[in-house]
Amino acid sequence: MSARSKRRRSSFEVPALTERGLTQRQQRVLIVIGTVLAVLAGGFGLTLVVSTVGIRDQAPEPSSGDLIGLPHPDDYQAWTSPKLFAPIGSRQADVGPLKAEEVFGAKTLKSGPLTLRLLDRRLDDVCAPVVWGGSVLAELGKTGCTQAVRGVYLSADRRYIAQYTLFNLASSEAADGLVQAMSTLYRGGGWVRPLESKTAVFSGDGYTEGSGHAMGHYAGFVWVGRVDGRDPQPKDDFVSLTLAARGAEKAIYHRVVSVGGPPPLPAG
Repeated sequence: MSARSKRRRSSFEVPALTERGLTQRQQRVLIVIGTVLAVLAGGFGLTLVVSTVGIRDQAPEPSSGDLIGLPHPDDYQAWTSPKLFAPIGSRQADVGPLKAEEVFGAKTLKSGPLTLRLLDRRLDDVCAPVVWGGSVLAELGKTGCTQAVRGVYLSADRRYIAQYTLFNLASSEAADGLVQAMSTLYRGGGWVRPLESKTAVFSGDGYTEGSGHAMGHYAGFVWVGRVDGRDPQPKDDFVSLTLAARGAEKAIYHRVVSVGGPPPLPAG
């Protein structure tokens, strides 16, 4: 087994979630997703997410030959679309095309003490050039993708790099299928291409983490890591880093409200 496959991070466990059968890694990502939904959608996110735990296919440990290609995450989690995004489950209900300034209009994104600063953004009206790997290209070809928009960030302390990629697909089924398929394909079979920046780049042999999030007919992919490519250290908060990068998703929540109206208030 390679040194990359032996990496471990500090323990993270919530007893109530352990009782539900969740692994420590699932619990850590669960907190990220629940916090995003709570902040952006009115406080009921964690309850919703607990009932739809992220899907992670157990792929075999890759050999060194499987890892040939462009940079890709060392770890990945997939999340299918919550009911919150049902109003935009089809592109027919949400016909306005994406704009780069819509998704990446904010120059900074924050989560706790962490601040991400936008380095560059790009909108592509052809989706295939935004990914690499024949298997990923084949999966993307099934989705009816018409647009892909990417933004790359550097943390204010210049320690972390983050990229958010959003695909405009035909339906929520297509989005669910793509984020789930990436659960196995990311291990050398393909991934999103990094948006080139002179300030910060994803190291080809450094440690990074990724996640896929279906939101109606959109599929968003988060990719984060240290600029120096090192494994996360005890003081590195990849949870906050991922949460900050997902601030770009506010544009999708705005579309939900525009199509379906504001979500109902929690009972009581």
